[in-house]
Amino acid sequence: MHTTVGIIGGGPAGLLLARLLHTAGIDSVLLERRDRAYVEQRQRAGILEQATVDALRACGAGARLDAEGMVHDGIELRFDRRAHRIDFPSLADGRRVTVYAQTEVVKDLIALQLAEGGPLLFEADVHAVEGADTDRPRIRYTHDGQEQTLTCDYVVGCDGFHGVARNAVPEQLRTTYERVYPYSWLGILADAPPAADELIYAHSDRGFALASMRSPSVSRHYLQVPNGTDPADWPDDRIWDELDARFALDADPSWRLKRGPVTAKSVLPMRSHVTEPMAYGRVLLAGDAAHIVPPTGAKGLNLAAADVIVLARALTHWHATGATDLLESYSDTCLRRVWRAEHFSYFMTTTLHTAPGQSPFETRLQLSQLDRVAASRHAAAELAENYTGLPLATGPLV
Repeated sequence: MHTTVGIIGGGPAGLLLARLLHTAGIDSVLLERRDRAYVEQRQRAGILEQATVDALRACGAGARLDAEGMVHDGIELRFDRRAHRIDFPSLADGRRVTVYAQTEVVKDLIALQLAEGGPLLFEADVHAVEGADTDRPRIRYTHDGQEQTLTCDYVVGCDGFHGVARNAVPEQLRTTYERVYPYSWLGILADAPPAADELIYAHSDRGFALASMRSPSVSRHYLQVPNGTDPADWPDDRIWDELDARFALDADPSWRLKRGPVTAKSVLPMRSHVTEPMAYGRVLLAGDAAHIVPPTGAKGLNLAAADVIVLARALTHWHATGATDLLESYSDTCLRRVWRAEHFSYFMTTTLHTAPGQSPFETRLQLSQLDRVAASRHAAAELAENYTGLPLATGPLV
C-alpha cells in the first residue's frame, strides 16, 4: 500500500495533521498502536491556546468545542497566602484559552477521520521506519495479525517519546537536551464542581498545587509530590486536606475546594526534553516524539498542534507546487517556538514548585519573582502572552 503521508500515532497531533491534510486534498494513512477505546480515554491536557482552537475550528472540528468548551480570560496565582489574577485579554492582545479536555479533542477528530478521512488503523503496531533518506520511506507494521508495509512520500512520527519514528533520525545526527525535575504531580479527577471560574496556580511552603477542571461538574486537581510517590499512599481525604492547605488565603481563611468522589488518581513525573533536528530526509517528527514539557505551562498539546499546523502548511505547499523549501525549514521553524515554550514551562515550574532541600534564600527569590508579576504590567504581560500562546505567523514562528 502507498500513501502520500504516512502518520504514526493517533493522538491529537497525528489526528489533527490527518484532518488538516484531508481538508487540503492530500491523502494519508494513520497508524495507531492502541485500540480506539484506549485512545479516547487517555487523560492528558485540557487547556487549548487560541491558535489551537482556531485550527480545530478551521478544519471542521470546532462544533462540540464551541458548545462545551469553557473560555477562560485569566488565571489566578496564589503565593505567600495572597491571590493575584492575570487578565489575559488585556495583557495578550485579546487572546484567551479554552478548557476542553484532550480526550474530547481526540474523540472529535477520530469521528471526523472515520467519517470523511483516509484510513485510520487502530491496533497497528509499527516496528520500524526505513529508507528515511530515500524518496519512498517505508513503515513496517502489524495489523490484524499480518505484517504489512506502507510506502509513503513522507512519514510523520507523532508516536511520542517511546515511539519508533525518532529512531529514523540516525543517533549520530541527533542531539538531545533534557532536564528531569526532582518532583512529580499527583493528579485527581473528581465529580465535583470547579473551585473557581478559572485555574488557580499555588506556590506554598508545602509545595505546588493546581486547581483545574474538565467541565462544570468535573474538577482536575494536582499536588506536587516526591518522585516515586505511590497514589495508594494518598487516600482521598488526605488529598483534599492537602489541597486546601496549599490554597489557603489570609484574606479568606474559610476558602475551601468543593469536594466530591475521586474517580481517577495518578502520579505524573515531570521533565523537559528536546530532540534536534525534528526531521531527517523524508521523516518528520511532531509533538512528544520531538519534545516534552512539564505540564505547568499548559504547552504540551499546544506545541504538538503548532508543529502539525506548520507541517500541514509545508506539505500543502509541496503538494501544490513541488517546492520543498517549507519542508526543509520545518525543523528550524518549529524549534524556535519549542524552545520558547520550554523556557516558559521551565519558568512556571521552577518558580511555583519547592525543590527538595530548597533554601530560604531560593524561596525568597521565587516570591520576589511572583511579586514582580503581580506588580508589573510588563511582567504580567510576558506571562499572559506565553500562556495564551504566541501567534502562529505565516512564515517562521518566533
